[in-house]
Amino acid sequence: MQVLSNNLRGALLMMGAMCAYTFNDAFMKSLADEIPLFQAILFRGFGAILCLTVMCKMLGQLRFDLSARDWGLMLLRTIGEVGGTYFFLTALFNMPIANVSAILQVLPLSVSLAAALFLGEALGWRRITAIAIGFTGVLLIIQPGGADFSSYSFYALAAVAGVTLRDIAVRRMSRDVPSVFVALVAAVGVTCLGGVGSLFIEWQPFSSTSALQLTGATGFLIFGYIASVSAMRFGDIGFVAPFRYVSLLVALILGVMVFGEWPNLLAIVGATVVVATGLFTLYRETQLQIRQKVVPDRIR
Repeated sequence: MQVLSNNLRGALLMMGAMCAYTFNDAFMKSLADEIPLFQAILFRGFGAILCLTVMCKMLGQLRFDLSARDWGLMLLRTIGEVGGTYFFLTALFNMPIANVSAILQVLPLSVSLAAALFLGEALGWRRITAIAIGFTGVLLIIQPGGADFSSYSFYALAAVAGVTLRDIAVRRMSRDVPSVFVALVAAVGVTCLGGVGSLFIEWQPFSSTSALQLTGATGFLIFGYIASVSAMRFGDIGFVAPFRYVSLLVALILGVMVFGEWPNLLAIVGATVVVATGLFTLYRETQLQIRQKVVPDRIR
C-alpha cells in the first residue's frame, strides 16, 4: 500500500510541476521580443535563488554535510539542468510552444529507457516496442525535410537528453538529501549559465510588462523545481514520468490563446503517438505492480 501511495503522490507532484513549468515557459517566451535569452535566465535565476535560499533556511534544508556520492550526483543533475534549460529555452524562443512541448513528451519514454539501462529497472519487450514507436512519433513532430521543419527541433531533443540525465541523477540520490536544497543548487547552476552568457550580449532595459512577466516566470519556476525533484523521488519512474503529459495540453491551450500558434496535422499525429506509447508504458508498469503485490499475498 505504501508503494501505491508513493506512486500517486509522485504523479500529483509531477502534474503540478508540469503545469508550473509550462506557465514559466509561456512567460519566458513572452519575453523573447524584449529581453535576450541569457539576460532573462540571469534575472530569473536571481529571484529563484533568493526564494529557494529562504525556503531552505526556514525548512532547515540548507545542508552542506552531504556525502561525496550525493554531491557528485547533485553536480551531475545540475549539469543536466543547465544543458536542458539552455537547449529548451533556445528552442522555445524560436519555435511554437506546442511543438517544443510535444517533442519533450518523449521524456517519459527516455527516462524509462535510461532507468532500465543505468538503474537496472525491469523493461520488457512490450515497453521497449512502445519506446521505439514513441520515438517514431517524435520524427512526425520534427518533420525533417518538411516545409515546417525547424533546425531548433534538435535543440529540443538535446533538452530531452539533459532533462533525462537530471531525473536519473535525482533517482540515485539518498533519500535524506533535501529536495529544496537540490532545487537551490540547480538554480545556482542555471543562473551561472545566464551570467556567463550575459557577458557576450547587449543588455536591454526591463519595461513594467517584461518585469511582471519575469516575476511570473520566476514564481512558477520555483514551484516547478521543488515539485519535479520531489516527484522523481516518490514511487517508480515508469509510473510517475508519464504524468508529464499534462504539460502538452497546457502548452496547446497557451499556444492558441496567448501566441496564436497552431501545430500542423503531422505534429498533432506525432504527439498523439508519443502520448499513446507513454500511456501504454504507464499501463504496463501498473500491471507489473499489481502482479508483484498479488504474488506475495498468495505466498503468505
